Amino acid sequence: MAFQQWNPTSLPIRPGLYTNFEETANSQISGGARGIVAIPLETYSGTAVAKKFYTVEKEADAVELFGAANIQSIKFALMGGAKEVLVYTMPSSALSADYIEMREAFEARPFNVFVFDGEVDAAEQDATVAWLDTNRTEKKHFMFVAGGSAADDQDASVGNARSARFNDEAVVNLITGVTINGVDYSSGQYAAFIAGLIAGTSINRSITYTEVSVADVTKRLRNSEITAALQAGSLVLVNDGEKVKVEQGLTTAKKKIRAIRARQAIATDIEKTARDSYIGKLDNNIDGQVALITAIKKYLETLEDNNVLTGPAVVLDPQRESVGDQVFLSISFTEIDSMERIFLTINV
Repeated sequence: MAFQQWNPTSLPIRPGLYTNFEETANSQISGGARGIVAIPLETYSGTAVAKKFYTVEKEADAVELFGAANIQSIKFALMGGAKEVLVYTMPSSALSADYIEMREAFEARPFNVFVFDGEVDAAEQDATVAWLDTNRTEKKHFMFVAGGSAADDQDASVGNARSARFNDEAVVNLITGVTINGVDYSSGQYAAFIAGLIAGTSINRSITYTEVSVADVTKRLRNSEITAALQAGSLVLVNDGEKVKVEQGLTTAKKKIRAIRARQAIATDIEKTARDSYIGKLDNNIDGQVALITAIKKYLETLEDNNVLTGPAVVLDPQRESVGDQVFLSISFTEIDSMERIFLTINV
């Protein structure tokens, strides 16, 4: 796992639930998202004003707020399946400080997937990856979908280098542009659709082989290039001769998007439940500890019933004593993956 929220030698001071995920060879904790895509909008001409948040559920509302010519990224996110789009309006001629202010403003808002309004430079992409990692440590979990320019999309190795640069389990890097109704969109522009697709897909489903409604990709990759892209942790769109589809739902750390979304869901949901119903409300004795363990196990069993995970177990951590105001739990389970590779032996 790429983050740690408490250290045995330096325990947090504030009341709260702090989670460590420990990945082993046999099991790992996985994470989820629930439908909100965050977009910092660069250009707008409707009723919206700068440095404000707007929630958009319908294209018509976006047209009124931002102007029909400025909402392609919002349209893509909604087309992908986002329940809603959380829009922050950037000031005109935005500087680095404005992007920092934007990211800080988003920290106080709930969302599941972050994506830029089209193409953005490498420095802002890298700053966003660092921001995501900081938020993850501070118990705010989301995914980031990035892309590149039209020129980048013509050379898969350029996109793969971007994936290697990010190398984060919660960052998805699209390296393929698309053509829709005769108009080409770069991977940086179409990333908003992938963000909507990820946010709108149930945590017990994969986006692998999901068909996307486009006419074609702007660069058809050969089999060797597709293989190299997957090995690099890039997200690739492939034209199989009949349709365009997501080749495999991977993050830049070569993790399955389905698994990471489930991991995020578990971390977010358990923390919220503990905050709302248990922290400061239970005695730290056998009865209180059993009540907490029972609630968490029931939640995990619900996920088990919905084919997110299997074999959940929740016990007091035998390595650390739960005394005073501190409770240490050990949680384990096995994630359920999607069937993505089928091997046949045909005897003739």
